[in-house]
Amino acid sequence: MLDLTQWQEALLDNWHVWLVTVTLVVAAVIDGRQLKVPNWLTFPMVLTGWVYSFTLSAYPGWEGLGYSLLGTVVGLAVLMPAYAIGGMGAGDVKLMAGIGAWVWVEATLYSFAASAVAGGIIAVGMVLITKSWDKHHNQFWMIWNEMMSVKDPEKLAAIAAERKPTMLLLPYGIPMAIGTIAYFSFSGMLA
Repeated sequence: MLDLTQWQEALLDNWHVWLVTVTLVVAAVIDGRQLKVPNWLTFPMVLTGWVYSFTLSAYPGWEGLGYSLLGTVVGLAVLMPAYAIGGMGAGDVKLMAGIGAWVWVEATLYSFAASAVAGGIIAVGMVLITKSWDKHHNQFWMIWNEMMSVKDPEKLAAIAAERKPTMLLLPYGIPMAIGTIAYFSFSGMLA
């Protein structure tokens, strides 16, 4: 168990991870209420991640900025395919880019993986609670078949937009916060 002095030192050493954690909690609350992660949260997160990486990170200067820019690109890249076919909102993609800007590539990839697991568990839980397994099972296979046959992201996005009112929506900011914070905690980044 950490005493107060150790906790303060850990907080000072990892303040940037705590800042990302608080931002993720705010994003999850907003997304849960509005089904949207706002630009006023994501854009400053990305920009301040770049500034932090250039000035205060373990590798200040161009090296840190390079790591941050690469993390941002990876954050965008891992969720862009889902966004392109209408399966995710742009705010979620920008939020993952913000994570990448602050914690760089490796942590972003682990964050993505943990978020996907958390999202899968939450989605199954939502379907079971609403007792709509058959409906969502059928929708899953219909969407899968569309992705395998249509191939055009714009057409897939249009189909997804038409289907959206009939679907049980998961505000992805919630599993992103849960998965990322769990990863931070498990990896010792919040210690």
